[in-house]
Amino acid sequence: MTSPSAFAECLRTMARSRLDRVEPRDEGRNARIALALLDAACHVETLPADDPLLAEPPGMADVLALWPWGEPADLLHRLAGARLPG
Repeated sequence: MTSPSAFAECLRTMARSRLDRVEPRDEGRNARIALALLDAACHVETLPADDPLLAEPPGMADVLALWPWGEPADLLHRLAGARLPG
């Protein structure tokens, strides 16, 4: 399990990476993903250290590709659901 601060920093790093991308015709997609990641990072910092949503899933890129722009907790639930079975 990842600590809340470490997972939040991981999400912020991913957000910075999205903001640095320049892609033709992305229509703001990378910026929206970056904002969702930053919102999720802020949410993660409010979670207790033993929260099951803090497990870093292997399928983040796949989840972000289909992110429906909901609440930060929704993004974390999708990420938790992307984990590979045990």
